[in-house]
Parts: sequence; C-alpha cells; structure tokens
Amino acid sequence: MRVLIVGWGYPPKIDGGLDIHVKELFEGLRKIGVDARLVLPEERAPEHESIVGVPVDGDMTCKAEQLSRKVALMAQDFDLVHTHDWFGVEAGFKASKYSGIKWISTFHSLSSSRSRMPSERLENLEKIGLTHADAVTSVSQKLADEIKSRHGVESKVVYNGFSRPKKSDKIDFGTDKPVFFYVGRHAEQKGLEHLLYGFKKYLEENEGVLVLGGEGYLTSSLKDFAEILGIEESVRFEGFIPEDCLGSYYEAADVFVTPSINEPFGLTISEALVSGTPVVCAESGITEIISSEAVTLVEPHSESISKGLKQALNSDTPCVEVRDWDEMVSEYVQVYEELVQ
Repeated sequence: MRVLIVGWGYPPKIDGGLDIHVKELFEGLRKIGVDARLVLPEERAPEHESIVGVPVDGDMTCKAEQLSRKVALMAQDFDLVHTHDWFGVEAGFKASKYSGIKWISTFHSLSSSRSRMPSERLENLEKIGLTHADAVTSVSQKLADEIKSRHGVESKVVYNGFSRPKKSDKIDFGTDKPVFFYVGRHAEQKGLEHLLYGFKKYLEENEGVLVLGGEGYLTSSLKDFAEILGIEESVRFEGFIPEDCLGSYYEAADVFVTPSINEPFGLTISEALVSGTPVVCAESGITEIISSEAVTLVEPHSESISKGLKQALNSDTPCVEVRDWDEMVSEYVQVYEELVQ
C-alpha cells in the first residue's frame, strides 16, 4: 500500500495539534512498513527522503492551491491520498479526480469553531472535503457531531494519541507563587480573554503567576487586556516554547489551564496529563476518552475559570490511561484497507 499524505507543518515548525497528528501518522505508518510520503510547504519541510517540500508563496489558501498541483502530479503512483482539514481539500479532490485513487479526508476542526465569522471560502472547501472524499474521519465525537449538525455528513471517529512532551533542563519560573501555565495558539478559539479575566478574579483573594506560552494574532491584544485589567505584573508572555523543552514547562507548573471555547480534541491536555500536571479545561474531545476525575472541567467564562484554578491547586496528581499513537495509526490502516480492497 502506498499512501500520499498532505500536511501543513512538521516539528519543530508547527502551528498546533494537527501538525503533531500528521507527524505521528507519517512516522507510525512507515514504522509498520507502509510506504508513506508526506507533502509539505517547502518552508516547513525537514530534510527527509520521504518528505516532499513544495515551494509555495502567498497566503494560506494560495499555498494550499500550489500544494495541490504537486499532489495531483504525484497521485498516480499511490493507492490513496490522505488530507487534513480545508487546506488539503484541493489536493485530495484533484488526486481523486485525475488519478482515480481513493481519498480519505480527516478533520481536526471546522472553521466555524475557530471563528465567530468563518470564511465562506473555507466553509465551501470543508463541504467539498466532507462530501467528495471516499472516507471522512474526525478526531472526536464532539467534532463528528458538529460536522453532522452543520454539513449533514457522517464521519468516523479516530482519536489522537497522547503526546509525551520532551524535557530539557528543569524550568525555574523564579517565583514561590503557584504557576498556572497555558501553551498554544493565541486565537479566538482558545478563550484566552476569559482566562485573563478569570485570573484577575482569582488574584482578588489568592496569589499566582500566569505563564502564557505560544503566539498568535491575538498576542498584542491580550497584552493590552492584561494591562487594562491591572494584572500585567502577574502575567508572563513566554512566546514560542521549543518542542524539546515543553515537557519541563508542564512539570514545573502547578496547574495547566486551557479554557477553549471549542476544542475538538486537545493535545496540550494530553501532554499535561502525561506530565503529571493537574489540568483545568473546558469540555473537549479528549474528555470523551479520559475519566472525569482526571481534569477540572470549567465553562469558558471568568467566574468558572477562577473557581477552577483554586480547585485544581488542591487536586491530586492526575491518573489517566494513555492512548498510544500506534493505536491511532492502526485504526487508520483499517480505514485504508477498507478503501483499497
């Protein structure tokens, strides 16, 4: 079986959990003997004999279209093409149409869950990816239900594995106060404005430091908001955290917090849990496969977050049953085999 995978990023050049998923899928398939090739934008592609870097420019939609041309040319040498979210849809559609190979379209989120005003163009691409692919998968039942509700399409649930973050030297935050840690994109979907306001309420009767890792289009606005709230001395914007030391941040923090407005899975939650760090989070896809006692569930609004932070500080070290990435890869192989029989 020859599988052509279309991705967007690859460690260390990643935007989020989708890129980790693609990396684990690609490496897992090759480990069990599947002839997998991965197509990425050249600027994000590492040197690897089975990774094809494509020169691209322009905005994300332009880059996705340029990737699709390369995939269409390569497709005739493969049994199936596996794409992810809207940016892989043109590639999957062209590969399927012009080479007749099977197309599996995996969704990690919908544009409507990432923004209150989703792009009509992206929603149209998502619709094509959901209705024209030979198989559609979702990373959680939560997302599968959203897809069914918004687009009327059934999708098979294949959960992500649990990531084990790498560690470097021990991290010292330089404070005796409790440290609350977040890492991820600074985007509307992540509910960070609610986190800042909830942290302000927490500080009214308690001490603590909030460390925000990651970056995004909201970073500047979040810094301004912290100043408006008068909590800038208790909030640290850490910026991009390298993959090889992320585990040390989780372990050094007292609580990991991620109050996403919509989180189809939540890989950072899995990373925190396997690091033994208590987690405060809103409902997410990962909560479908872990016990309710493993995390402190909150609503994405300030009062609930403030209470959750205090509760998590007094909670025990979480105990979870880890789902290995090999399990995810095995389930995808079953999907592949059903398509190419």
